[in-house]
Amino acid sequence: MRTKIFSSLFAVMTLFFVSCSDDEGNGGNPQGTGTLSVQLTDAPFPYELVAEANVTVYKVEARRVSEDDDDDALTVSPYITLMEEEIETNLLELTNGLTLQLAEIEVPVGTYDQVRVYVKSVNVVLTDGTVYDLKVPSGDSSGIKVFIDPGITVVGGLSSDLLLDFDVSRSFVAKGNLDVNGFNFKPVIKASNLSTAGTLAGNVSTIEEETQIGLFGAQVSVFAADTLNTTSFTDPDGNYTILGLEAGTYEVVSEFEGFIASDTLEVQINAANVTTQDFILEVDPAATEEETTEGGN
Repeated sequence: MRTKIFSSLFAVMTLFFVSCSDDEGNGGNPQGTGTLSVQLTDAPFPYELVAEANVTVYKVEARRVSEDDDDDALTVSPYITLMEEEIETNLLELTNGLTLQLAEIEVPVGTYDQVRVYVKSVNVVLTDGTVYDLKVPSGDSSGIKVFIDPGITVVGGLSSDLLLDFDVSRSFVAKGNLDVNGFNFKPVIKASNLSTAGTLAGNVSTIEEETQIGLFGAQVSVFAADTLNTTSFTDPDGNYTILGLEAGTYEVVSEFEGFIASDTLEVQINAANVTTQDFILEVDPAATEEETTEGGN
C-alpha cells in the first residue's frame, strides 16, 4: 500500500489516512498498516498583482502517538517519512477544490497528531514579471509543524482523510501600503479531518436585464461563532468551493465591490457531504452614483 501526497492551487494540503489492513492482511503484525495520502490545496489569494506564488515541497513527515494503558501518558513514535522528493507548485493554481497528489506510502495503523512539511525555493511573481524570493522561517530546516487536534486515527478496514489548508492569503504577507514592494513568508496551515468535515460550494451572480450573470472575484466569507473561519473567491463563472469545513453550523456572507453585500445566511455543513449555497447580489446605487459623479468631473 502506498501513501499519496497531493498539492492544490493556493496553499492547502490534504492528508488522506486510508487504512486498508485486516486481521489476515497484517501478516502477524498486531499493529498492521494502512495507507496515508497527502494532498495539497489552498485558500484564496486575492492580490490582483500576483501571477504566481511558488513553493517547493521536498519532504513530508507524520508523527504517530500511542497512549500508555498504565498512566494514560502519550508515547511519541519517530516521524514517518511520507514523501522525500522535490515537487514545485504554483499555489495560485490550486483553488476552488483543486488538489495535487504529492505522495502515497504504507503507514502503521494508529493515531497521528502532527505532520511536518519541508519547503524551500519560495517566491512570488508579479504580473509585471517582478520576482521576489522569500526566506523560509523554519520550513527548510525543521519543517513547518502542523498539529492535528484531535488526532486522526488510522483503523484497519476503515479510512480517514485529513486536509491541510495552506492559507496563501495569510502566508504571503505583502510589504508596503499602496505599492507592493515585497512579501514576507509566514506559513499558516490549518488541519481539517475530512472524515468529519464537509464542503461548501455555490455560485455568486447578479441579474442584468433579466439575465443571471456570474461574478468573477466575489468574496465568500465563512464565520463560526462570530469568528472568521475561512474565505474564498469565485472563478470566472461565479462558482466557489470551500473544502475542509468541520461538520456544524456556520454563517456565510458574500461581498463584491460595487454591489450590496448579501444577507448573512446560516448553513449546515454535514460530514462527507457538499452543502450548496448560492448568492445573487444587487448593484449598489451609491457606488453607481459615485462613478457617475467622478465621470462628470
